[in-house]
Amino acid sequence: MAGAEELESFAAWIEGVIRDRGYDIDSPRGGGKSQLADAAGVHRAAVTRLLQRQSMPDLETMRRLARVLRVPIRDMLIRSGQLSPEELPVPEGAATPASGTGDEEDGGPGPQGPPLSLERAATLLGVSEEQREMFIRVAGQFLPPGGAEADRHAR
Repeated sequence: MAGAEELESFAAWIEGVIRDRGYDIDSPRGGGKSQLADAAGVHRAAVTRLLQRQSMPDLETMRRLARVLRVPIRDMLIRSGQLSPEELPVPEGAATPASGTGDEEDGGPGPQGPPLSLERAATLLGVSEEQREMFIRVAGQFLPPGGAEADRHAR
């Protein structure tokens, strides 16, 4: 079970990730905690308790936060002190995604590296040339405002 030291360390790290992802958690009226909780489908109180260093989120809350914050659940579990790297090894031959930490100590490229373009996603998913434009148009509808346009300029 994680102790006070792990909670402090994890909360400090996750605060940085949350800010990097654009959630305003510093201003009382910024609404970032509520926006994050809504996006993750968790109670706002769980986010507040974590940021106030009162309690560690449960596994399901961690999974949901990891998904929304685009952080591997493995990183969340290790950084929270729930499991050690030895207890949760990376399968041999598996790609190791950027951890989203930006820490110099882990040698990572920063919070998330360059964003994945819809064109690149289509290529990685094996979308045929004939269906590519439709894929980009449809997938672009799910991006935040400005995301689809920014993606078109990235190509």
